[in-house]
Amino acid sequence: MENFDQIFTLLAEDEGIGLNLDILETGLINILILIAILVYTGRDFLGSLLEERRTNIIQGVQDAEDRLNEANRRLSEAQKQLSQANVVITEIKNETIATKKVLLESDAFEAKKDLATRFSRAVATFRSKERQIFIEVKQQIIQLVLKRTVTRAQETFAQKERATALINDTINKLEGDLL
Repeated sequence: MENFDQIFTLLAEDEGIGLNLDILETGLINILILIAILVYTGRDFLGSLLEERRTNIIQGVQDAEDRLNEANRRLSEAQKQLSQANVVITEIKNETIATKKVLLESDAFEAKKDLATRFSRAVATFRSKERQIFIEVKQQIIQLVLKRTVTRAQETFAQKERATALINDTINKLEGDLL
Protein backbone atom coordinates (compact mmCIF):
# COMPACT_ATOMS: atom_id res chain seq x y z
CA MET A 1 0.00 0.00 0.00
CA GLU A 2 2.92 2.29 0.74
CA ASN A 3 4.27 1.87 -2.82
CA PHE A 4 0.88 2.76 -4.21
CA ASP A 5 0.90 6.03 -2.26
CA GLN A 6 4.43 6.79 -3.49
CA ILE A 7 3.29 6.54 -7.14
CA PHE A 8 0.67 9.24 -6.65
CA THR A 9 3.15 11.38 -4.71
CA LEU A 10 5.67 11.18 -7.60
CA LEU A 11 3.01 12.03 -10.15
CA ALA A 12 1.89 15.05 -8.18
CA GLU A 13 5.47 16.35 -7.87
CA ASP A 14 6.27 15.96 -11.61
CA GLU A 15 3.19 17.84 -12.91
CA GLY A 16 1.18 14.61 -13.42
CA ILE A 17 0.48 12.64 -16.59
CA GLY A 18 0.45 14.67 -19.82
CA LEU A 19 0.64 14.62 -23.60
CA ASN A 20 4.06 15.16 -25.20
CA LEU A 21 3.59 17.70 -28.00
CA ASP A 22 7.27 18.08 -28.87
CA ILE A 23 7.37 16.95 -32.54
CA LEU A 24 11.13 16.36 -32.62
CA GLU A 25 11.13 14.30 -29.45
CA THR A 26 8.26 12.01 -30.52
CA GLY A 27 9.79 11.13 -33.95
CA LEU A 28 6.71 12.25 -35.91
CA ILE A 29 8.78 14.00 -38.59
CA ASN A 30 10.84 10.84 -39.20
CA ILE A 31 7.69 8.78 -39.63
CA LEU A 32 6.17 11.32 -42.03
CA ILE A 33 9.39 11.44 -44.10
CA LEU A 34 9.50 7.63 -44.25
CA ILE A 35 5.86 7.47 -45.40
CA ALA A 36 6.49 10.14 -48.06
CA ILE A 37 9.53 8.22 -49.38
CA LEU A 38 7.56 4.97 -49.52
CA VAL A 39 4.66 6.64 -51.35
CA TYR A 40 6.97 8.39 -53.82
CA THR A 41 9.08 5.34 -54.65
CA GLY A 42 6.28 2.78 -54.55
CA ARG A 43 3.79 4.73 -56.62
CA ASP A 44 5.12 3.64 -60.02
CA PHE A 45 5.62 0.06 -58.87
CA LEU A 46 2.11 -0.28 -57.47
CA GLY A 47 0.61 1.65 -60.39
CA SER A 48 2.19 -0.69 -62.91
CA LEU A 49 1.12 -3.76 -60.93
CA LEU A 50 -2.45 -2.47 -60.67
CA GLU A 51 -2.52 -1.59 -64.39
CA GLU A 52 -1.16 -5.03 -65.28
CA ARG A 53 -3.76 -6.67 -63.05
CA ARG A 54 -6.53 -4.60 -64.65
CA THR A 55 -5.29 -5.62 -68.11
CA ASN A 56 -5.25 -9.27 -67.06
CA ILE A 57 -8.78 -9.03 -65.72
CA ILE A 58 -10.04 -7.37 -68.90
CA GLN A 59 -8.28 -10.02 -70.99
CA GLY A 60 -9.78 -12.76 -68.83
CA VAL A 61 -13.26 -11.32 -69.27
CA GLN A 62 -12.76 -11.04 -73.03
CA ASP A 63 -11.48 -14.62 -73.17
CA ALA A 64 -14.49 -15.78 -71.17
CA GLU A 65 -16.83 -13.92 -73.53
CA ASP A 66 -15.08 -15.47 -76.52
CA ARG A 67 -15.36 -18.92 -74.99
CA LEU A 68 -19.02 -18.26 -74.23
CA ASN A 69 -19.68 -17.20 -77.82
CA GLU A 70 -17.80 -20.25 -79.09
CA ALA A 71 -19.75 -22.51 -76.73
CA ASN A 72 -23.04 -20.93 -77.84
CA ARG A 73 -22.08 -21.47 -81.47
CA ARG A 74 -21.21 -25.10 -80.77
CA LEU A 75 -24.42 -25.52 -78.84
CA SER A 76 -26.44 -24.23 -81.79
CA GLU A 77 -24.54 -26.60 -84.10
CA ALA A 78 -25.16 -29.50 -81.73
CA GLN A 79 -28.85 -28.55 -81.56
CA LYS A 80 -29.00 -28.52 -85.35
CA GLN A 81 -27.39 -31.93 -85.44
CA LEU A 82 -29.77 -33.12 -82.76
CA SER A 83 -32.75 -31.88 -84.77
CA GLN A 84 -31.33 -33.67 -87.82
CA ALA A 85 -30.94 -36.80 -85.73
CA ASN A 86 -34.53 -36.39 -84.54
CA VAL A 87 -35.66 -36.12 -88.17
CA VAL A 88 -33.74 -39.31 -88.93
CA ILE A 89 -35.33 -40.96 -85.90
CA THR A 90 -38.76 -39.81 -87.04
CA GLU A 91 -38.08 -41.19 -90.50
CA ILE A 92 -36.92 -44.44 -88.97
CA LYS A 93 -40.06 -44.60 -86.85
CA ASN A 94 -42.20 -43.89 -89.90
CA GLU A 95 -40.36 -46.58 -91.86
CA THR A 96 -40.81 -48.94 -88.93
CA ILE A 97 -44.55 -48.28 -88.85
CA ALA A 98 -44.77 -48.79 -92.60
CA THR A 99 -42.75 -51.97 -92.28
CA LYS A 100 -45.05 -53.19 -89.52
CA LYS A 101 -48.05 -52.74 -91.79
CA VAL A 102 -46.29 -54.67 -94.55
CA LEU A 103 -45.34 -57.37 -92.07
CA LEU A 104 -48.95 -57.93 -91.15
CA GLU A 105 -49.72 -58.60 -94.82
CA SER A 106 -46.68 -60.74 -95.61
CA ASP A 107 -44.84 -63.65 -94.13
CA ALA A 108 -44.10 -62.98 -90.44
CA PHE A 109 -40.71 -64.65 -90.33
CA GLU A 110 -39.25 -62.84 -93.36
CA ALA A 111 -40.67 -59.54 -92.20
CA LYS A 112 -39.13 -59.86 -88.73
CA LYS A 113 -35.76 -60.63 -90.25
CA ASP A 114 -35.99 -57.60 -92.56
CA LEU A 115 -37.13 -55.33 -89.73
CA ALA A 116 -34.29 -56.40 -87.47
CA THR A 117 -31.76 -55.68 -90.21
CA ARG A 118 -33.19 -52.22 -90.88
CA PHE A 119 -33.41 -51.39 -87.20
CA SER A 120 -29.82 -52.45 -86.53
CA ARG A 121 -28.66 -50.37 -89.50
CA ALA A 122 -30.60 -47.38 -88.21
CA VAL A 123 -29.19 -47.83 -84.72
CA ALA A 124 -25.68 -48.22 -86.11
CA THR A 125 -26.11 -45.07 -88.19
CA PHE A 126 -27.47 -43.17 -85.23
CA ARG A 127 -24.67 -44.37 -82.91
CA SER A 128 -22.06 -43.59 -85.52
CA LYS A 129 -23.41 -40.06 -85.92
CA GLU A 130 -23.58 -39.68 -82.13
CA ARG A 131 -19.96 -40.85 -81.70
CA GLN A 132 -18.81 -38.51 -84.46
CA ILE A 133 -20.53 -35.52 -82.82
CA PHE A 134 -19.14 -36.46 -79.40
CA ILE A 135 -15.58 -36.80 -80.76
CA GLU A 136 -15.80 -33.44 -82.56
CA VAL A 137 -17.08 -31.63 -79.47
CA LYS A 138 -14.48 -33.36 -77.28
CA GLN A 139 -11.64 -32.36 -79.63
CA GLN A 140 -12.80 -28.75 -79.72
CA ILE A 141 -13.04 -28.61 -75.93
CA ILE A 142 -9.57 -30.13 -75.57
CA GLN A 143 -8.14 -27.58 -78.01
CA LEU A 144 -9.70 -24.70 -76.10
CA VAL A 145 -8.47 -26.03 -72.74
CA LEU A 146 -4.95 -26.52 -74.08
CA LYS A 147 -4.86 -23.03 -75.59
CA ARG A 148 -6.09 -21.50 -72.35
CA THR A 149 -3.63 -23.53 -70.26
CA VAL A 150 -0.68 -22.51 -72.42
CA THR A 151 -1.75 -18.87 -72.30
CA ARG A 152 -2.14 -18.91 -68.53
CA ALA A 153 1.17 -20.68 -68.03
CA GLN A 154 2.95 -18.13 -70.18
CA GLU A 155 1.29 -15.25 -68.35
CA THR A 156 2.00 -16.73 -64.93
CA PHE A 157 5.69 -17.44 -65.46
CA ALA A 158 6.35 -14.19 -67.29
CA GLN A 159 4.71 -12.11 -64.53
CA LYS A 160 6.56 -13.75 -61.65
CA GLU A 161 9.97 -12.99 -63.14
CA ARG A 162 9.03 -9.40 -63.82
CA ALA A 163 7.39 -8.93 -60.41
CA THR A 164 10.42 -10.46 -58.64
CA ALA A 165 12.77 -8.13 -60.51
CA LEU A 166 10.66 -5.08 -59.64
CA ILE A 167 10.42 -6.05 -55.95
CA ASN A 168 14.17 -6.65 -55.67
CA ASP A 169 14.91 -3.36 -57.42
CA THR A 170 12.57 -1.46 -55.05
CA ILE A 171 14.11 -3.13 -51.98
CA ASN A 172 17.60 -2.19 -53.18
CA LYS A 173 16.51 1.42 -53.69
CA LEU A 174 14.93 1.60 -50.26
CA GLU A 175 18.05 0.14 -48.61
CA GLY A 176 20.13 2.84 -50.27
CA ASP A 177 17.77 5.59 -49.08
CA LEU A 178 17.63 4.32 -45.50
CA LEU A 179 21.41 3.94 -45.10
